[in-house]
Amino acid sequence: MGEENRTITEMVRAVYGLTAQDIRTYSPLTLAYIGDAIYDLVIRTMLVEKGNSQVNKLHHRASSFVKAGAQKRILEIIEPLLTPEEHGYYKRGRNAKSFTTAKNASVVEYRMATGFEALLGFLYLTGQTDRLLELVKAGTDALSAESGQEGCAGNARPGKNERGFRKTGSEDAGVECREAEQEDAGVGCQEAGRQEDAGAECRSGG
Repeated sequence: MGEENRTITEMVRAVYGLTAQDIRTYSPLTLAYIGDAIYDLVIRTMLVEKGNSQVNKLHHRASSFVKAGAQKRILEIIEPLLTPEEHGYYKRGRNAKSFTTAKNASVVEYRMATGFEALLGFLYLTGQTDRLLELVKAGTDALSAESGQEGCAGNARPGKNERGFRKTGSEDAGVECREAEQEDAGVGCQEAGRQEDAGAECRSGG
């Protein structure tokens, strides 16, 4: 395989003199550990490559994709696309016993998010980067389409949905995205105001 075609995993192994391990020896929580990092990297890269933006705004937009509720929804979207082997790794992660839970997430959301991350960890460590990106893009695109916002998942006001249940996960994340956009707009207006004031001072000889 040419240098330009090597995956990140292969390059890290080459630099550190590591050998590929049998993927079956990894616990599902270990797979989820690395899968969480890779998913976060993909989301951050996707957002940053859209153009320069305030870090606070990037953080809010990323949160709408990486929250347990959003990951649960993404898994629901891509589950019909999974091969039997991929589905097996997802179920291993989902059913793994963990002594920690995510804040502001239900047990179901947390377990499904763990399964999603374990799936990504499996794909990453086995060098299936193209497949990993294919699934993540399918899920994030559908999530954004549901919310009606590009690069920001969840587009609903906090409170209760039309069925009377408390909104969680990606639904509440939409509020964060709008708040971040409003903050950026406010900063832009303040900067414009300062520039106008400076211009007025210059014109008046101040």
